[in-house]
Amino acid sequence: MNLIDQNIMERRSIKKFKVDAVSTEEIIELLNVAKWAPNHKVNEPWRFQLYTGAGKEKFVQAFLEAMKTADGETPAKALNKADYFRSIPLHLVVIMPEDPRQRRWDEDYGAISSMLQNFQLAAWERGIGMIWRSNDWIYNPVFREAIGVQPGEKIVATMMIGYPAHIPAKQERTDIREKLTIISE
Repeated sequence: MNLIDQNIMERRSIKKFKVDAVSTEEIIELLNVAKWAPNHKVNEPWRFQLYTGAGKEKFVQAFLEAMKTADGETPAKALNKADYFRSIPLHLVVIMPEDPRQRRWDEDYGAISSMLQNFQLAAWERGIGMIWRSNDWIYNPVFREAIGVQPGEKIVATMMIGYPAHIPAKQERTDIREKLTIISE
């Protein structure tokens, strides 16, 4: 098995992180590698917001505002999640334009998904783990406005990034032969 194959098969989504800081410059380097993902017309349909250090609190507060109930209360579950978010070294919000043309939208989303997989694999090779989150609250207008996502933009992911404190066991995948139809004539 070559190194690329091994890296693809060993990468895991990380939920528990060490408190050790991850260098902003290293994230920029990784994104500069990841940007080589295929994308139609090389339009690079992505932009990013990286929350680190004290800046993470803006992300956390946006989340908490979005979680408030109609009576203005913040559920205990949201408060616990906010503490968890504070413990994660970095949060990367990945944003794309919402093109009204379905084909362009599909191509842009495919390009960003490819770029994010490149990002995860390159980071994994350096010992950095992450999880790609696309929870309901990223669609909440309160959260979107609080972090400066404009109308006509889509949050594709919130990538939670750090050095793994725990690497989950591999979950088996279905043999591709069970999902493959071969048409030879």
